[in-house]
Amino acid sequence: MDPAPVHDPLGAQVEAFLRYLEFERRSSAHTVAAYRRDLESLLSFLRERSRGRAGGRASIDDVDKLTLRTWMAGEAKRLKSVSLARRLAAVRSFMTFLEQRGNLRTNPARQIKVPRLRRPLPMFLSPAAADALMQAPNAATRAPTARGLRDTLALELLYGAGLRVSELAFLNLADVSLGRREIRVLGKGKKERSVPLGSAAARACEQYLERRGELAHPKSSYLDPLALLVSARGKRLSVRWIQRFTARYGLTAVGRPDLHPHALRHSCATHMLEGGADLRLIQEFLGHESLSTTERYTHLSLDKLLGVYDRSHPLAQRSRAKKAAKSSDDQDP
Repeated sequence: MDPAPVHDPLGAQVEAFLRYLEFERRSSAHTVAAYRRDLESLLSFLRERSRGRAGGRASIDDVDKLTLRTWMAGEAKRLKSVSLARRLAAVRSFMTFLEQRGNLRTNPARQIKVPRLRRPLPMFLSPAAADALMQAPNAATRAPTARGLRDTLALELLYGAGLRVSELAFLNLADVSLGRREIRVLGKGKKERSVPLGSAAARACEQYLERRGELAHPKSSYLDPLALLVSARGKRLSVRWIQRFTARYGLTAVGRPDLHPHALRHSCATHMLEGGADLRLIQEFLGHESLSTTERYTHLSLDKLLGVYDRSHPLAQRSRAKKAAKSSDDQDP
């Protein structure tokens, strides 16, 4: 959406909201772009409806519960529930912003129910699969290579330190302290946190840093002076590149071509919880703003606990024996 002209007050209000997200809330560029797309959908709808009226300009005062429901009904014809819920969340935030600044008397978005969502449980690896994945970068070589050591470190930080892929890509050399065995991470909302390095991740980091210079550009000798992870041309590794080699190692090591970096973060949280780590500790470790986000992993652990119960508890075994006996009786002539 282009910046709103002066004669478009509603568009100007949207731009003010987006600036608020970017500079006051310090939201990521990705988040701001997503809000822009969602609000542009509503603006286009309102502008189309206002064409037949005097003045022909959309106004926030034109928006009521019925208007929002009509817009949502149109969006529902082409969007999935998760996208529809995100659109409504963007509009709610925008209208709350206007309400708090005295530009809106009532907030009709509060009266619209969010579409019910079925949140799939996140993908995660077993501890054995995670260990196999960590060995994958140098499994096919007689001796570790600089690239292999780099990829091993990347996987160790995604799984061992539970980093988001964007956090990993933007790590700098100065963010790593091998002496204190910790890294400084810039997370969502540009919030900093310190994450401890496990022994395996610390060892991988030390080995990679000894060979990092080998990844300088073969012709120009360029080597990014800031970035921790660099390509074979000496430039900072991109998020897309990390996603690609994670999928590649997922295929070769554990038969999962759909493996993505966030699955390693999920695996980290799940294995910590199963190992007895406190939920609040995991929340701080991962940099979750809300504990409800971290609580998703309790469902995974409960599923595993139920499996253990079914295999080991006497009552569960008795129940299975009764079912087997009943099935046998039903089959008798």
